[in-house]
Amino acid sequence: MLDDRPVIYLSSDHAGIVLRNTINKHLMDAGYQTQDLGPNGDERVDYPDYGAKLAYAMANDPAARGIAICGSGIGISIAVNRFSWIRAALVGDATAARLCREHNDANVLALGERLTGPAVALDCVDVFLATDFEGGRHTGRVAKLAALNDGKD
Repeated sequence: MLDDRPVIYLSSDHAGIVLRNTINKHLMDAGYQTQDLGPNGDERVDYPDYGAKLAYAMANDPAARGIAICGSGIGISIAVNRFSWIRAALVGDATAARLCREHNDANVLALGERLTGPAVALDCVDVFLATDFEGGRHTGRVAKLAALNDGKD
């Protein structure tokens, strides 16, 4: 593992367990430190609970990255974006994964297990983790996103 790599937190609901496990293994094989936040069984769970679990795990680690998965990726991305320190992007291809990092400084990648095959998902993860925030003209826009929290301008 490289010491400068961020911790990667993974969370899903029941509909994202298989993809989450695939991604977790892929990341560990690549030398990343991961924290799998569950769930661990196959019983139904609610995506808002696991989106919140991911956000809280990342709260005190600004360098952390997260991967949030549910059946479509939509519900868990909405849930995790409720937290001011999270910028989650639901993506379906590597171009979107790259752009969400370059332009939006996204710190959470959201994926839908029922909509994105494992090969494409792993490609998205690799691109997301390898891409830096571009800064420049995007810095002010990302700052405006933070200012939107709690009704602030």
